[in-house]
Amino acid sequence: MTQTLRTSSTPTASSTASSTSISAPAAPDPYAPRGIHVPLITPFTAAGEVAADALEALAHEVLDAGATGIVALGTTGEPAALDEAERDLVTDVCARVCRERGAALTVGAGASGTRAAEESLGRLKRWPEARAALVTVPAFLRPAAAGVLAHFEHLARVSPVPLIVYHVPYRTGQPLDAPLLRAIGALPGVAGVKYAVGSLDGDAVALLGDLPDGFAVLAGDDTFLSPLLSLGAAGGVLASAHLATGRFAELAAAWRAGEADRARPLGHALARLSATLFAEPNPTVIKGVLYAQGRIPTPDVRLPLLPAGRESVAAALRELARLP
Repeated sequence: MTQTLRTSSTPTASSTASSTSISAPAAPDPYAPRGIHVPLITPFTAAGEVAADALEALAHEVLDAGATGIVALGTTGEPAALDEAERDLVTDVCARVCRERGAALTVGAGASGTRAAEESLGRLKRWPEARAALVTVPAFLRPAAAGVLAHFEHLARVSPVPLIVYHVPYRTGQPLDAPLLRAIGALPGVAGVKYAVGSLDGDAVALLGDLPDGFAVLAGDDTFLSPLLSLGAAGGVLASAHLATGRFAELAAAWRAGEADRARPLGHALARLSATLFAEPNPTVIKGVLYAQGRIPTPDVRLPLLPAGRESVAAALRELARLP
């Protein structure tokens, strides 16, 4: 909005020419997540500590290759296996990279209980670089639809950053239908949903066919990225995009440009790669491949996860080499 102050109360031609225009500060645009976001693994040293230098290098590498942003403390980063100081270290590293690069930083936060989730989100005030918080649907509690909506309504009101709802019912035990997701998406302070239901279902089609204004759907199941993009998803939060990051970005750009003939074969090839990367629990195979490429110091994960088997890593490397 522009407010014009004049030197005279009478709007003459000369006074108009000499008037001083003062533009009021524009309100910040609401965050609109789009493109490919990589939920970074947490690399470990041989001594079992967080390999901060390797994490920083990975963040730069995926951004160099075309990722729009990175996610700190997504489930791929094994946050449940990190202590608070380690989680802060990971977030510090990712925040520094995003500040230097002007990239979007999303931070995994939240909890099953609303009060605990509010406390988790409140800690994000320490990182002004954070553009959004990735917050799972309440796990295990299985509240009614009205309770899920009230949970996110409260969190969106108190959060220092917009929310991206992480809808992953095979982890949370809480399926949400399209009308409920639409109601959550209409809340002020909710920017989008990471959609990871393990299939391309009718609710995805219904939701993408009638999205609330300013609400983005991001693919969260890597193998279903291409069909969701073809239906209008804004991008994806994809662990697979640690590898062939540029090809995932190319796929998103192709669907955005309506180039189905280019997007379709690339989408199939990337889906095959993603399937090999999830042959064992995430992020074990991805870490094995990154280690084989010399990008992280060890392939180690923390219990209860175990490192991926050699054949799983070899299969993923073969599929990576086959990419067109």
